[in-house]
Amino acid sequence: DADIDQAVNALMGAAFGAAGERCMAISVAVAVTDAVGDALVSKLAEKVKTLKVGPGNVTDPENDMGPLISAEHRDKVRQCVDTGEAQGASLVVDGRDINVPGHETGYFFGGCLFDHVTPAMDIYQQEIFGPVLSVVRVPDYASAVQLINNHEFGNGTAIFTRDGDTARSFGDEI
Repeated sequence: DADIDQAVNALMGAAFGAAGERCMAISVAVAVTDAVGDALVSKLAEKVKTLKVGPGNVTDPENDMGPLISAEHRDKVRQCVDTGEAQGASLVVDGRDINVPGHETGYFFGGCLFDHVTPAMDIYQQEIFGPVLSVVRVPDYASAVQLINNHEFGNGTAIFTRDGDTARSFGDEI
Protein backbone atom coordinates (compact mmCIF):
# COMPACT_ATOMS: atom_id res chain seq x y z
CA ASP A 1 0.00 0.00 0.00
CA ALA A 2 3.03 2.30 -0.34
CA ASP A 3 3.13 5.43 -2.42
CA ILE A 4 5.42 3.97 -5.11
CA ASP A 5 6.67 7.35 -6.33
CA GLN A 6 7.66 8.33 -2.80
CA ALA A 7 9.34 4.97 -2.23
CA VAL A 8 11.26 5.26 -5.52
CA ASN A 9 12.52 8.74 -4.66
CA ALA A 10 13.70 7.58 -1.24
CA LEU A 11 15.36 4.46 -2.68
CA MET A 12 17.17 6.49 -5.34
CA GLY A 13 18.87 8.65 -2.72
CA ALA A 14 19.53 5.74 -0.38
CA ALA A 15 20.96 3.44 -3.06
CA PHE A 16 22.76 5.85 -5.38
CA GLY A 17 23.70 8.80 -3.18
CA ALA A 18 27.47 8.95 -2.74
CA ALA A 19 27.59 6.36 -5.57
CA GLY A 20 26.47 3.77 -3.02
CA GLU A 21 29.83 4.00 -1.25
CA ARG A 22 28.60 4.60 2.26
CA CYS A 23 27.95 2.27 5.12
CA MET A 24 24.20 2.80 5.28
CA ALA A 25 23.58 2.72 1.52
CA ILE A 26 20.55 0.62 0.66
CA SER A 27 21.52 -2.21 -1.68
CA VAL A 28 18.34 -4.31 -1.49
CA ALA A 29 14.68 -3.39 -1.83
CA VAL A 30 12.10 -6.02 -0.92
CA ALA A 31 8.91 -5.81 -2.96
CA VAL A 32 5.89 -7.46 -1.38
CA THR A 33 3.95 -9.11 -4.26
CA ASP A 34 4.85 -9.26 -7.92
CA ALA A 35 2.47 -6.41 -8.75
CA VAL A 36 4.40 -4.11 -6.41
CA GLY A 37 7.68 -5.47 -7.77
CA ASP A 38 6.65 -4.72 -11.34
CA ALA A 39 5.63 -1.14 -10.50
CA LEU A 40 8.70 -0.54 -8.37
CA VAL A 41 11.19 -1.86 -10.93
CA SER A 42 9.53 0.03 -13.77
CA LYS A 43 9.70 3.37 -11.97
CA LEU A 44 13.18 2.74 -10.57
CA ALA A 45 14.49 1.83 -14.03
CA GLU A 46 13.25 5.14 -15.46
CA LYS A 47 15.12 7.09 -12.77
CA VAL A 48 18.30 4.99 -12.70
CA LYS A 49 18.67 5.45 -16.46
CA THR A 50 18.66 9.24 -16.01
CA LEU A 51 21.36 9.41 -13.31
CA LYS A 52 24.00 11.89 -14.42
CA VAL A 53 27.48 10.55 -13.68
CA GLY A 54 30.55 12.76 -13.87
CA PRO A 55 33.21 14.54 -11.83
CA GLY A 56 32.27 15.39 -8.26
CA ASN A 57 29.35 17.78 -7.95
CA VAL A 58 31.66 20.59 -6.82
CA THR A 59 32.91 20.61 -10.41
CA ASP A 60 29.42 20.12 -11.88
CA PRO A 61 26.49 20.48 -9.46
CA GLU A 62 24.20 18.77 -11.99
CA ASN A 63 25.94 15.42 -11.47
CA ASP A 64 24.09 12.83 -9.40
CA MET A 65 27.12 10.59 -8.86
CA GLY A 66 30.86 10.99 -9.03
CA PRO A 67 33.53 8.34 -9.56
CA LEU A 68 34.16 5.39 -7.28
CA ILE A 69 37.05 5.64 -4.85
CA SER A 70 39.63 3.57 -6.79
CA ALA A 71 40.19 1.39 -9.82
CA GLU A 72 40.30 -1.65 -7.55
CA HIS A 73 36.93 -0.83 -6.05
CA ARG A 74 35.40 -0.12 -9.47
CA ASP A 75 36.61 -3.55 -10.57
CA LYS A 76 35.10 -5.15 -7.44
CA VAL A 77 31.72 -3.54 -8.12
CA ARG A 78 31.91 -4.68 -11.76
CA GLN A 79 32.64 -8.23 -10.57
CA CYS A 80 29.58 -8.09 -8.29
CA VAL A 81 27.39 -7.07 -11.22
CA ASP A 82 28.93 -9.75 -13.46
CA THR A 83 28.29 -12.36 -10.76
CA GLY A 84 24.69 -11.19 -10.28
CA GLU A 85 24.04 -11.72 -13.96
CA ALA A 86 25.82 -15.09 -13.99
CA GLN A 87 23.73 -16.26 -11.03
CA GLY A 88 20.49 -15.46 -12.85
CA ALA A 89 19.38 -12.04 -11.61
CA SER A 90 17.79 -9.83 -14.25
CA LEU A 91 19.97 -6.78 -14.93
CA VAL A 92 17.38 -4.13 -15.80
CA VAL A 93 19.78 -1.16 -15.95
CA ASP A 94 23.45 -1.75 -16.69
CA GLY A 95 25.87 1.02 -15.68
CA ARG A 96 29.09 -0.91 -16.15
CA ASP A 97 30.26 0.69 -19.37
CA ILE A 98 29.52 4.32 -18.70
CA ASN A 99 31.72 6.82 -20.52
CA VAL A 100 32.38 10.27 -19.08
CA PRO A 101 33.86 12.40 -21.89
CA GLY A 102 37.11 14.03 -20.89
CA HIS A 103 37.51 11.60 -17.98
CA GLU A 104 38.04 8.29 -19.74
CA THR A 105 40.52 7.08 -17.12
CA GLY A 106 38.24 7.93 -14.20
CA TYR A 107 36.71 5.33 -11.91
CA PHE A 108 33.14 5.94 -13.08
CA PHE A 109 30.37 3.41 -12.73
CA GLY A 110 26.75 4.06 -13.61
CA GLY A 111 23.72 2.98 -11.66
CA CYS A 112 22.75 -0.68 -11.91
CA LEU A 113 19.34 -2.14 -11.12
CA PHE A 114 18.69 -5.84 -10.68
CA ASP A 115 15.32 -7.56 -10.45
CA HIS A 116 14.38 -11.10 -9.43
CA VAL A 117 17.27 -11.35 -6.99
CA THR A 118 17.13 -14.27 -4.56
CA PRO A 119 18.68 -14.70 -1.12
CA ALA A 120 21.04 -17.34 -2.53
CA MET A 121 22.74 -14.81 -4.82
CA ASP A 122 26.01 -13.07 -3.93
CA ILE A 123 24.56 -9.62 -4.73
CA TYR A 124 21.97 -10.22 -2.02
CA GLN A 125 24.39 -11.63 0.54
CA GLN A 126 27.30 -9.21 0.17
CA GLU A 127 27.76 -5.52 0.84
CA ILE A 128 28.70 -4.03 -2.52
CA PHE A 129 29.43 -0.37 -1.64
CA GLY A 130 28.61 0.75 -5.14
CA PRO A 131 25.70 2.08 -7.20
CA VAL A 132 23.86 -1.24 -7.38
CA LEU A 133 20.29 -1.83 -6.20
CA SER A 134 18.75 -5.30 -6.08
CA VAL A 135 15.02 -5.99 -5.92
CA VAL A 136 13.90 -9.15 -4.18
CA ARG A 137 10.27 -10.16 -4.51
CA VAL A 138 8.30 -11.91 -1.78
CA PRO A 139 4.65 -12.99 -1.72
CA ASP A 140 3.63 -11.37 1.57
CA TYR A 141 4.59 -9.19 4.52
CA ALA A 142 5.54 -12.16 6.76
CA SER A 143 8.02 -13.37 4.13
CA ALA A 144 9.57 -9.90 3.96
CA VAL A 145 10.04 -9.78 7.74
CA GLN A 146 11.65 -13.22 7.74
CA LEU A 147 13.94 -12.27 4.85
CA ILE A 148 15.11 -9.10 6.60
CA ASN A 149 15.62 -10.77 9.97
CA ASN A 150 17.66 -13.58 8.40
CA HIS A 151 20.06 -11.26 6.55
CA GLU A 152 23.55 -10.92 8.00
CA PHE A 153 23.76 -7.18 7.27
CA GLY A 154 20.53 -5.86 8.73
CA ASN A 155 22.18 -2.54 9.60
CA GLY A 156 19.26 -0.42 8.56
CA THR A 157 15.81 -1.09 7.21
CA ALA A 158 12.76 0.92 6.27
CA ILE A 159 9.20 0.22 5.28
CA PHE A 160 7.10 2.15 2.83
CA THR A 161 3.46 1.87 3.82
CA ARG A 162 0.40 4.02 4.37
CA ASP A 163 -0.79 1.77 7.19
CA GLY A 164 0.19 2.82 10.71
CA ASP A 165 -0.45 -0.64 12.18
CA THR A 166 1.87 -2.22 9.61
CA ALA A 167 4.56 0.38 10.31
CA ARG A 168 4.34 -0.29 14.06
CA SER A 169 4.45 -4.04 13.51
CA PHE A 170 7.51 -3.62 11.31
CA GLY A 171 9.26 -1.67 14.06
CA ASP A 172 8.47 -4.41 16.56
CA GLU A 173 9.27 -7.38 14.33
CA ILE A 174 12.49 -6.33 12.63
